[in-house]
Amino acid sequence: MVGELVAAGVALASAGTVYVMAAARVVKQYERGVVLRLGRLTAPVRGPGFTMIIPGVDRLRKVNMQIVTMPVPAQEGITRDNVTVRVDAVVYFKVVDAADAIIEVEDYRFAVSQMAQTSLRSIIGKSELDDLLSNREKLNQGLELMMDSPAIGWGVSVDRVEIKDVSLPETMKRSMARQAEATRDRRARVINADAELQASRKLAEAAAAMSDQPAALQLRLLQTVVAVAAEKNSTLVLPFPVELLRFLERSGLQAEAQTAQAAAEVGRTRAQRPAGAAAPPVAPKPAAPKPPARDPVGGGRAEDVLPALEDLPESERLG
Repeated sequence: MVGELVAAGVALASAGTVYVMAAARVVKQYERGVVLRLGRLTAPVRGPGFTMIIPGVDRLRKVNMQIVTMPVPAQEGITRDNVTVRVDAVVYFKVVDAADAIIEVEDYRFAVSQMAQTSLRSIIGKSELDDLLSNREKLNQGLELMMDSPAIGWGVSVDRVEIKDVSLPETMKRSMARQAEATRDRRARVINADAELQASRKLAEAAAAMSDQPAALQLRLLQTVVAVAAEKNSTLVLPFPVELLRFLERSGLQAEAQTAQAAAEVGRTRAQRPAGAAAPPVAPKPAAPKPPARDPVGGGRAEDVLPALEDLPESERLG
């Protein structure tokens, strides 16, 4: 009798141990347990720690509540300004309601992935190339709003969406490189022109100051000579006065004016003369007086030493 009781107790203990082992579940800290009893959802959702279910009746499904990082495959599309690009992104999301993530959608990860791809293609078609390259914050916010609205019904919250890379065709890259180079060239030319304008204004002010004080020009000339001599001692500098250049310029202008005036007078004279009249006689120019001959020996004049040729007798004349 006692042996039968011991055997029954051992059997009962063994059955209890098996039941506990089959019913015992452990939910981790970052997980939540959803229990389906005979296919129906039981409340509440099991929290982290040790929990028990009815073996064969309950089914426990664990849902990860951590933030999930999901890369979005590169999507090729045409922007609003007709440029073909390939854009890839990354989505950060997490489950906020474990029961909805199990009940409302079959596979919430696959659903979020497909929704991210379609949203990315849609945002490519609505944007221009410049927005994809420089205004990504606005596009990221638009993607997040497009994905967060349907994901809320699945118990999923989209935390963040980031566009990682925008791939352009090689022809477009070369065109953009030429555009950037032309822009930099334009900026450099504008800066040089501005510098020339400022320098010309300063030079004009300096010229005005030197015109009021002529000695300032001489001082500036001496400073230039000192600077050249300090750099190369073998260089010879001959200052040329600017006033002489101005005098020569004025003389040349006066000569040209006189020549033009004389030519105009000759033209008027010819126009006033009758057709059959002879040309007025031109007075011969007086011969220039010859310089007096000098004595090669004494240095005096020759007429003071030698007699005139007419005064000599015919026998003494040469030839």
